[in-house]
Amino acid sequence: MYKCSLERMTDKIKTFSTFGDAGHGGITRYSLSPEAIKAREEFKKRMEAIGAIIEIDDLANMYATLPGTDKDAKRIVMGSHVDSVKNGGNYDGILGVMSAMEVLETVADQNIPHKHPLTAMIWTNEEGSLYPPAMMCSGIVCYDYLPENIRAKFKYEDMMNSKSILDSTKTFGEALEKSGFKGDKKYRINPEKYKYMFETHIEQGPILEDSGNDIGVVDCVLGMFNYRVKFYGQAAHAGTFPMTKRKDAFYAASQALCYIHDEVDKLGVPELVYTTGEVVCHPCVHTVIPDFFDFSIDARHEDPKALEKVLTIVKSCADKEWAGCKCVVEKAWNRDTVYWDKKLVGYVKEAAEEAEIKHKYIHSGAGHDAQFAAYMLPTTMIFVQSKDGLSHCEPEYSTPEHCTEGATVMLNAVLKADAE
Repeated sequence: MYKCSLERMTDKIKTFSTFGDAGHGGITRYSLSPEAIKAREEFKKRMEAIGAIIEIDDLANMYATLPGTDKDAKRIVMGSHVDSVKNGGNYDGILGVMSAMEVLETVADQNIPHKHPLTAMIWTNEEGSLYPPAMMCSGIVCYDYLPENIRAKFKYEDMMNSKSILDSTKTFGEALEKSGFKGDKKYRINPEKYKYMFETHIEQGPILEDSGNDIGVVDCVLGMFNYRVKFYGQAAHAGTFPMTKRKDAFYAASQALCYIHDEVDKLGVPELVYTTGEVVCHPCVHTVIPDFFDFSIDARHEDPKALEKVLTIVKSCADKEWAGCKCVVEKAWNRDTVYWDKKLVGYVKEAAEEAEIKHKYIHSGAGHDAQFAAYMLPTTMIFVQSKDGLSHCEPEYSTPEHCTEGATVMLNAVLKADAE
């Protein structure tokens, strides 16, 4: 049973938190930004210091590899991303990179024997915060293995032309060319060269903390759907048009949203979550009755039958007239539940048990690069407890002790995989 270093992990957390420090305890570190470049340079410096070989593919995905004793063995890869959302925290994504680094540093420091090459990896543009969509480069790399409905979103040419949300004249492809980290396509992760993938991540929810557990043994990424519910009314002057004659699209949408909540809650589906997170209002002027309103509805659950029940309720909105307004329901996208490799999940559980770290099985409600990789090669994840369940915000926090425990569990799970 090997243990990772709390001192080294604490130092990495402190150092990487300076790259994109927003001044309020968190970071803004967009993909391929100067701040993200600093994080990459730090990764490269530390990995080269332990003798790891650095490779970079054509999408700026980075790989640091410690050779194993079997020169013909496939690599076991660990990693995540260094980019963040705007005003995000110091753990989402980057913890997976720091954990992978810590595994390699522990192997090098303690001279731990291993036959497979061990690789720490950085995926480019997981968040998609500056250049959408999220999980862009894992989507490109895994393109041939993805289900058709997902694959359609990740065509290489479309991704290279993805426009910056801050400056529509700039594209991801241009940022990639200017980054200094565009390498060779031959270095891309693939099943011919790689055997397994592990990703450590913060939970991003309160389940582990509430249950008194430190580590989550993740078994799947939940299936989900995202639909748009649109309402068409009639614009008119806010001060002169009678209430009885109005077709207020905003009011119509509010009625439908309450209907969805009421009917979905009646289903009583355990562990179901659903969210309206994005709205569009036209003309969005305080003196004009809205003639158009559009909201998103995002629902997530492991069981496709549960999601189908929710979707039936959402779609039924189009069968009604709401405050005199027409309703149209349109699919944005969906995904099926992605299950992690059972053998690797077992290794994670065994490693947590042997380390005497409190743990439990848990689902991931959020998407990760690992879920795309799972279509290409056996993959699993490890969750670390999140304080108060907060993530994608500056108060996001996981203790150095919990972060180190996550790395320790991954190290020993990887060594079990290596010993096969």
